[in-house]
Amino acid sequence: MNRPASDLSSRASRGAALTAGGLWLKTLIQLASTMVLARLLDQSDFGLVAMIMAIVGVADLVRDFGLTGAILQSRDLTSRQWSGLLWFSTLLGTVLMIGVAAASPLIAALYGEERLVVLTIAIAPTLLVNGLAMPMQAAVQRRLQFGTLAMIDVVSMAVGVSLSIVAALLGWGVWSLVVLAGAGQVYRLVALWIAARPHFGRPRIGRDIRPFVSTGGSIFGVQLLNYAARNLDNVIIGQQLGPAALGQYSRAYALFLLPQQQLTAPLGRVALPVLSRLQDDGERYRRYVRSALAVIGYLALPAYAIAAAVAHPLMLVLLGPGWDAAADAFALLSIAGVAQAVGNVQGWMFISLGRAHRQLVYYLVTRPLVIAAFFVGIWWAGMNGLALLYGISTAVLLVPGFAVAIRGTFVRGWADVTAPLVRPAIVAAAVFGAAWIAATLVSSWPALLQVITGAAAGAVVLAAATLVPAYRRDYAMMLDFVRRARKPAAGVTPASDSPVDSPATMLGADEVSAGELQAIRRTEAGGSAPDADGGRAQVTAPEASDRPRDGEAR
Repeated sequence: MNRPASDLSSRASRGAALTAGGLWLKTLIQLASTMVLARLLDQSDFGLVAMIMAIVGVADLVRDFGLTGAILQSRDLTSRQWSGLLWFSTLLGTVLMIGVAAASPLIAALYGEERLVVLTIAIAPTLLVNGLAMPMQAAVQRRLQFGTLAMIDVVSMAVGVSLSIVAALLGWGVWSLVVLAGAGQVYRLVALWIAARPHFGRPRIGRDIRPFVSTGGSIFGVQLLNYAARNLDNVIIGQQLGPAALGQYSRAYALFLLPQQQLTAPLGRVALPVLSRLQDDGERYRRYVRSALAVIGYLALPAYAIAAAVAHPLMLVLLGPGWDAAADAFALLSIAGVAQAVGNVQGWMFISLGRAHRQLVYYLVTRPLVIAAFFVGIWWAGMNGLALLYGISTAVLLVPGFAVAIRGTFVRGWADVTAPLVRPAIVAAAVFGAAWIAATLVSSWPALLQVITGAAAGAVVLAAATLVPAYRRDYAMMLDFVRRARKPAAGVTPASDSPVDSPATMLGADEVSAGELQAIRRTEAGGSAPDADGGRAQVTAPEASDRPRDGEAR
């Protein structure tokens, strides 16, 4: 079957659109659950589960061991390797489930909360569930079956949220959050098993998986340091200020993550496999990076600007009365949100260019600085001081991070990394100012109307930016991406003299190599690319991203 030369671009565009659609549905479900559960449960209930997840999340990183990123980055996988990875991941999940359950008294002693013993034992089996699911998701992701993953994500979220709300209505208290953390994961495992059809074979973990363990080990080191930099705030606040304060902070953090999860995660899920395919084509790789940063800039920066400007009425609408501390933390965390959204692209480049070892060394130096900022911040101004210094330190470290990631490569610092963010940053500052002024002028109105007024004022600024030709071109590029996602080009090969910055090259993948076309044909013909032994990769896993915090992806 002949495929058009624009096939990879269309598949990537549609993959991002399908993933975005799924994540937006997840956002609506998660927002509904937050609004309902915040009114049914006590603040300390959220704090107790956040205490556990900050520790269990470390075990979940060990369970993944960076293998998700290693599998996605690898070009060829044999059936023996897939079988070995399945057994290795299952073994890690089992060992860590037992280890965490056995350590439950120590976790309780760390926080001085005896209730954490039984809660930790109840949550520990999710490590085994995730260990089984990891290689299966990786297989589905390698096949670029993003629609399947999006559907699984949405339904698993709906299952967990529905059951947790029922449990809360029945008076289960904190146990309804345990249901939220576990029920969706069980459904996800079943759905991925059906989609990936894994073939375990006889129990064996051979030497042929060593390259994955080696690459995964470096990725794991990066993830562990990154996790510490993003989750030790939970441990510090819980240990210093108690479960009620942590409950406020954890709700603020969960809501602060939503713009990043729903606006940048769709690109992230698609970016790693696509950039790995483009790692030998510098010009197309650079176009993808430029476009991804521009899209993130125009989506994430204004979203966080508006959210910070209307933080107090927004928390009143979403969580109800009594969550003022969460509103303050939420506004300050927006700085970290912007930095993390942009920093995601840095991680894609490290992994897709095979620089995981370099990333590990860089994180060994810089992540302790972020952790130190936690201690300084909570000593200086409590929870708000921690949130502020977290954002500032994360933003400042973007500069050396990108410098290390692109050093010695074909990616250029100003043209490919900085320039795409300049115009989005300028308009985001104006959006924040307009939203804050508008919300302040109507501060006597009901909270919902304050939020709507502030958001509308920010949207007006975004619309007014179209009066500037440069912004019109940027908006046209993003609209072109949506059109290409909905209706991919059929049989049209882009002209060789197409301008590299034209909207049609938004994903940087408009000219597919012969090898890529061959791989796509094999995938279309058989559902997955045959391995070197003639077998079929039948496996998958959670993304190489941050691990969950109290039942929500962090």
